[in-house]
Amino acid sequence: MQFGKDAPLYDYEVSREGGEDVMYVNFVGAPFIPSLVEMPEIMERVVDLLIENQNVSRIVFVQQKNYNYDMKETNYLLEVANFYTFLLKQERILSHEKLASSNEAMFSKRYNSMFSFLSVLKKDPIYAYHELRKFLIEAKIDSTKAGEENKSDFANYIYYLEKLISLFEKTKLISLILPYLSDYSTGDREVYRLIFKPDVIPNFTFTRLVFDLPRDSEIIDQYEIGKDYDKSLVTILKKKDEAKLIYHLSPPENSLSEDFNSLLNLARGTLMEHQPKAKEFTDTDRIRQVFFNISKDLISDLANSKSIRLSYSELNNLSIILVRHTIGFGLLEVLLQDKHLQDISLNAPIPKVNIFVRHGIHGECSTNILPSAEDADSWAAKFRMISGRPLNEANPILDTQLEIGKISARVAIIQEPLSPDGLAYSIRRHREDPWTLPLFIKNKMVNPLSAGLLSFLIDGARTMLVAGTRSSGKTSLLGSLMLEIIPKNRVIVIEDTLELPVTALRNLNYDILRMKVRSALLKTTAEVSAEDGIRTSLRLGDSALILGEVRSEEAKALYEAMRVGALANVVAGTIHGASPYGVYDRVVNDLGVPKTSFKATDIIAVANPIKSPDGMHSWRRLLQLSEIRKHWTEDPMEEKGFVDLMKYNVEKDELEPTDDLINGDSEIIKDIAANVKGWAGDWDAVYDNILLRSKIKNELVEVSKKIKNDKILEAGFSVIANDSFHKISDNIIQEIGLPTSERVFPEWQKWLNEKIKSKKF
Repeated sequence: MQFGKDAPLYDYEVSREGGEDVMYVNFVGAPFIPSLVEMPEIMERVVDLLIENQNVSRIVFVQQKNYNYDMKETNYLLEVANFYTFLLKQERILSHEKLASSNEAMFSKRYNSMFSFLSVLKKDPIYAYHELRKFLIEAKIDSTKAGEENKSDFANYIYYLEKLISLFEKTKLISLILPYLSDYSTGDREVYRLIFKPDVIPNFTFTRLVFDLPRDSEIIDQYEIGKDYDKSLVTILKKKDEAKLIYHLSPPENSLSEDFNSLLNLARGTLMEHQPKAKEFTDTDRIRQVFFNISKDLISDLANSKSIRLSYSELNNLSIILVRHTIGFGLLEVLLQDKHLQDISLNAPIPKVNIFVRHGIHGECSTNILPSAEDADSWAAKFRMISGRPLNEANPILDTQLEIGKISARVAIIQEPLSPDGLAYSIRRHREDPWTLPLFIKNKMVNPLSAGLLSFLIDGARTMLVAGTRSSGKTSLLGSLMLEIIPKNRVIVIEDTLELPVTALRNLNYDILRMKVRSALLKTTAEVSAEDGIRTSLRLGDSALILGEVRSEEAKALYEAMRVGALANVVAGTIHGASPYGVYDRVVNDLGVPKTSFKATDIIAVANPIKSPDGMHSWRRLLQLSEIRKHWTEDPMEEKGFVDLMKYNVEKDELEPTDDLINGDSEIIKDIAANVKGWAGDWDAVYDNILLRSKIKNELVEVSKKIKNDKILEAGFSVIANDSFHKISDNIIQEIGLPTSERVFPEWQKWLNEKIKSKKF
């Protein structure tokens, strides 16, 4: 809300936003910062406005910064307004009847007392309450001196004062203040600071941010996010008797000076007139850089015209903030800078509900951020442009992605009629660099043996589904398996929402092609269906095929690809399912794939979160690695078509090999060995290779601990380490015929040590 320069002080406007009535009060040009706490005349004016506007649930004082009083604080004053109206109109507090029923001599004194009470009630309710209590004490003292003929009159007056005090004490404002009145001094307004703490909103944004740390809270953790000129402070707090922690964000835009706020407000108005067109949003990095350069020039010119001195870092900081709050996504971008965050939830109605986040260390947290309806609508429009997909009443669901530099996130948006309270967002933040099997070992998602087995199966060109519930790490695990594919092999990735680390693999010199297909939730768009995308991939030559998620009709085409492609290269994807049979049930009974086609699945890896006994914490774990045997005809469960190779032991918190794996009873692994010279019929040699891969993955983790550098666990080094392993294995094969662990591992370990010494990683 913007008021013109000529708008009078205290001018106001009520706006309907996000299901609530918001009152904006003008303080533009005032020589003071408006405050309910410090200025009784402002409190009085607000109460007067609330008397006229009973439905207001939020008040905003508009100046260089906007000062927002939330629903709770507004209701405190609304009760005062209602109490004032009640006393004057219904109660007729100044009437002869109420003040002096039979003692005319006391009417004038009591009238003056009540008139004085009413005159301060709107500007200082606590002082008014204090005065009312004083009148009661005086009346009781006067009653002891009164003659017998006036006893009844005093009793009535005292009873009336006690009634008023009782009514007043039922208001939330007075009931909250009562415990603190023992030290109250007449007219002291500092006590109001306990109640009224406005959210300070810079004029260039609409999102509200509760700046003060909550009272009665304990700091659990504190750290900085962002870099260079754009650092924010995150404080994790725990309030007494509340299970959910508070994620308190202090971004740079909320600690700017008045001059800097003024510059950003002026610059934002100019920049908003030159919003990029829809087609320009498809290249977000380029358009952000263009607008960043424009912002620097614009802010610099404005600063010079207003004689405001800016350092280089201040200019960069203001330009970053301006881009973020014009063509960007506001404080959502700041949240996405936090590598600890996994999910961000904006529930409808967005202006009334704090953003919630899922923190990798501290679990579910409530934040101090309340986006406005304007911001929510603006973000939705930008996501529509970025995705090229509709979001309207006919298509109330939008799945897309957000990429800002190295930050990547999946975004799901719903609106009316699916969400009757308006827009809602669910944002899944992806790791900036892809997950690797060594990183998963460090985080106990997998153990070394399971990592070695998965690597062996990928090299063995098996068909694999990574199953699990929501937020189980399916896509991250699939991404780590893609890094196990030898880079010389071509990879085709099919996704409806771009989540897999294709760009990272391309930067690592993978021969990789991404195909973006239509979401299963959409029926009419220009995008190709996932089913057609899979069939097209079969015409693009010998390639590993990776499917982001098996959701719908494309399952039939996927199994067609599995039957055709399994002998040549790996085919893998993710699917929702909590067990191998759950995957079978979904694929066959829900998605309509024939039972015989399901046999094209070789391996199902099941990932799911496990919880602590108190339910307060959870950890992602790979719980099961199962192979699908081919002998069954009707029900793989009853006919023992599912055979576990590894199973999670909850007491030990790790996967353990089953007897079928240890004893060499895996048909899938035997099938891989049958096509490798020297392995056919030699289980010890095959198992030795699995253990070799396991040792290599674990060695990376152990060495990273010794040198205190996790960079060797990241994708770039992981690919180099895998390449070294394959080259050394090939050399050993040329020499002795088999890549035995006793020969390969020392050579690879020597390579690793030399690499660490050279510090080229």
